Amino acid sequence: MNVLDLVRADLRDFGGYGSARKTGLTGSVWLNANESPWPSPADPGQGLNRYPEPQPKSLKARLAALYGVPEDTLLMTRGSDEGIDLLTRTLCRAEREAVLVTPPVFGMYAVSARVQGAPVVEVPLVDDGDAFRFDVEAVLRALELSIAKAPVKLLYVCSPSNPTGSAVPNAELERLLRGVAGRALVVVDEAYGEYHDGPGALALRPRYPNLVVLRTLSKAYALAGARLGITLGDPALVRVLAAIAPPYPLSAPSVALALDAVSPPAADEAKRRAGRIVAERERVAKLLRGLDGVRAVYASDANYLLVRFLDAEAVFRALLGAGIVVRDQRAQPGLADALRITIGSPEENDALLAALA
Repeated sequence: MNVLDLVRADLRDFGGYGSARKTGLTGSVWLNANESPWPSPADPGQGLNRYPEPQPKSLKARLAALYGVPEDTLLMTRGSDEGIDLLTRTLCRAEREAVLVTPPVFGMYAVSARVQGAPVVEVPLVDDGDAFRFDVEAVLRALELSIAKAPVKLLYVCSPSNPTGSAVPNAELERLLRGVAGRALVVVDEAYGEYHDGPGALALRPRYPNLVVLRTLSKAYALAGARLGITLGDPALVRVLAAIAPPYPLSAPSVALALDAVSPPAADEAKRRAGRIVAERERVAKLLRGLDGVRAVYASDANYLLVRFLDAEAVFRALLGAGIVVRDQRAQPGLADALRITIGSPEENDALLAALA
């Protein structure tokens, strides 16, 4: 299949804005972008009076090596949120094509759809008591039912899912990709992929043009404040996304930080830290299950735990009183008694457990 067949027809050949840096011209005297010729007094020597590269070659090469993918399959964005927004606008025409999500799930998929005017189709995850499960058959049925109104053009699969913590096995992803081939794009959001020991969706990407994978440096690579996400997909689709992206999506300081953060030594340290978080996750989950007032602790492949309480309001307020902030999930469908707890350092986790006890 040609993935461009899924893209809005009016955007397939769209060239986007031709910024001063997009031309690829080189020189020693820069008079083409209306920049200040002098750095700011606050500039720490990074040349911030000049616009940065839209897609810095050095960082793209390093990220491509990190993920084991060709460079032309990779687009860098301001966090994964921007990747979600670009994909939604690229594939869905307002009120004519829909986005499918699987609640309870990360809210930005539906937010981006609403801003674009795209209908949202919801197929809830299945609560099996100890874990939440992605229901491929239910998703495929919903896809068929949507055709009469607004056909689903874009499916978001959060794996590991936020806030439930469960990853979707690659065998299930393949069933989904085959089932929607030629009709919809599947976007697998692997923001927490470093905490999951499975192969992940990137292993499938070369064989499925209708698969996009989202990664981020915000979690395991500890650069949440730098805002750098990665969209990995078919080169033809990546070119369209780059055309509609803002002209200068990445700041020079963020790029410099990211280059250091994904260098081989730093990447190795990120893996070691992810392993420590996984060990802490299992320790905390075991201790939580032994506490009075805890109804359920769900299995997790991420750096957090979803926990049901007999009185979630009292627990939330008590933790705040102890200076501990967790994520209230009670507004999410089916989670009226649940809180999401990020796994912190051993000392932070001990403080949480002491407050709960």
